Amino acid sequence: MQNQLRPFELEDLFRFQYLEEAQISPDGKRVVYVLKTTHAADEKEYAELWLSDLETGRQIQLTGGKWVDSAPAWSPNGEEIAFLSSRAGAPQIFKIRLDGGEARQLTTQPQGCLGPLLWSPDGALIAFTSSPKTPLDRTKPYRLRRATIRFDGAGYVDTILRNIYLLHLAQNTIEQLTDEDCDHTPTSWSPDGQELLVLTNFRPDSFNYYSDIEAVAVSKARRKILAEGWYVINTKWLPDGRIAFIGHNAANFTVGEKANLWVMNPNGTEIESRTASFPLGMGGSLHDDMPVHWSLGLPAMVISQAKGSPYCDLLTTVQKGGSIELYRVATHGPEQVSLLASGERTCIPFSAASQKVIFGVSTLFDPTQLVVLDMQNGQETQLTSLNQELLAQIAMPTLQNLHFASKDGVQVEGWVLTPTSGQAPYPTILHIHGGPHTGYGHAFHFDFLTLTGAGYAVLLVNQRGSTGYGDDFATKIIGDWGNLDYADLMAGVDHLIALGTADPDRLGCCGVSGGGYLSTWIVGQTDRFKAAVPENPVTNWFSMYGTSDIGPQFTVWELGGKPHEVRDVYYRCSPIFYAHNCKTPTLLIQGEDDFRCPAGQSEEFYAVLKANGCTVEMQRNPASSHNDATYGSFAVRRAQNSALLEWMNKYVK
Repeated sequence: MQNQLRPFELEDLFRFQYLEEAQISPDGKRVVYVLKTTHAADEKEYAELWLSDLETGRQIQLTGGKWVDSAPAWSPNGEEIAFLSSRAGAPQIFKIRLDGGEARQLTTQPQGCLGPLLWSPDGALIAFTSSPKTPLDRTKPYRLRRATIRFDGAGYVDTILRNIYLLHLAQNTIEQLTDEDCDHTPTSWSPDGQELLVLTNFRPDSFNYYSDIEAVAVSKARRKILAEGWYVINTKWLPDGRIAFIGHNAANFTVGEKANLWVMNPNGTEIESRTASFPLGMGGSLHDDMPVHWSLGLPAMVISQAKGSPYCDLLTTVQKGGSIELYRVATHGPEQVSLLASGERTCIPFSAASQKVIFGVSTLFDPTQLVVLDMQNGQETQLTSLNQELLAQIAMPTLQNLHFASKDGVQVEGWVLTPTSGQAPYPTILHIHGGPHTGYGHAFHFDFLTLTGAGYAVLLVNQRGSTGYGDDFATKIIGDWGNLDYADLMAGVDHLIALGTADPDRLGCCGVSGGGYLSTWIVGQTDRFKAAVPENPVTNWFSMYGTSDIGPQFTVWELGGKPHEVRDVYYRCSPIFYAHNCKTPTLLIQGEDDFRCPAGQSEEFYAVLKANGCTVEMQRNPASSHNDATYGSFAVRRAQNSALLEWMNKYVK
């Protein structure tokens, strides 16, 4: 007799395994991948390395134990794998041979080692990064001089600046390659192995959180390749000696518009867009809710080179509506952008070799799996079957795609997840994505399943400002937050009520960051919602400008100027100035170490609601940054999910 399926529950968050990253061997026959496992008993997560043989399908565990092994990198000859491990305390570089034997520790950096790990083409060197040897002592008075003094999730910038080091494998010695007052992220070696391509940012006098492109030679000589006039997101050195990057031309740049993929000579000349006529942006991602960093960090840029060809293609992600698709972009000849993998899912490429690409897959109902695609015949093979026993126990909600017109007639896309228990019309939660220039769609999100498991329908809307629908749609909110985005959300609610799915008398709203902004905006505009849970919101653009780690750039881009230049826009678009109207019971959830939307944003809103007699509470998450409800400690993640469910149960159900 088949076991009865059960509802999704809070503790399921700590029962899943997650695929974190993967790398294919140079000969294209094996894949090493990082598997994150959760140990609820000691409330910690660990990560181990696994090896998948693409010819036999055999899976071999390479490492294990209560530590974190990550950032695997194949040696050029495919005989060894270097990786980072916390087994010695601070992360250090280890190396393991595939013909047998234990992992061997290669470094003893007091401050630890950071990725990425990049083998030189001849296999003699491994480039890595490390933080300052003498971090800022904040227990005593200290002085700050740089423009950006702290960055969310990382801390005070003076304590996190990474420099590049070279590990000489033959001598087992370490050489520091850079020593400048900025942050360095090496991305790839030059084909001749003499230089590293490096993204640099956090320069002392700059608020720009995009990067410059530099080349740093093994001799320590460095040269700037691309800086002023460009907003760079990621870059790679191509086999033919040219350089590719994903980013924006700063001239006439509008935040939210599509990023293009560009190629240029190694000295920064003859810059050419390879995706100019393609309507959607390169390097897209969706707002998910699982403890892997697929939606954060540098967007995917994977090199694929056919045997015997001097040129290569680049593989990257494109957000199309609610899906993240895998595309191939030609770097030579006529512009050519071709689809490799699509469907109702998120596809994240990790690496490629021998015309095979390894990519991770996530859906609304399955956190992560690893897939290999043969680019010659289009055949996909799933390499992992993670969490199948757990997923087989759970009654998943029903998913329905929605399309509806907003107040100005523009078509908007959304989805509704309906629970397996109860009957329509359901108590319904409008869950609003942050960004704002990203979207919801086919990526695993723990909040959604927690709410549907408790009997709620969950409405997702990709309102104006969302990416994946063209530049006009994504940039329509610039200087006008709270207008068309709000109208789109309300049109989605009205549409769901008209369908008979949502109960108009049992509505709640919630969201993180930009979704927190819209939650606080909603309760100042309408009383139709019975409860609201804004998390780490923006509520006052004036104070956001001066206290957010990205304020002096982000707020200017989003609102069209500095506070003294467009004062009326800052006022009109700030939820704090409508908060006195709020009658909706509101629970604010705030990370105390959130530098993106600092705690003062919630505190201001809380004070106004309290002073005007509205039911309001604020949950404070200690030592918690902006995204810690997804990536933080067990305690923070559990508290966020529990508080959201408790508040909705109290006031909506």
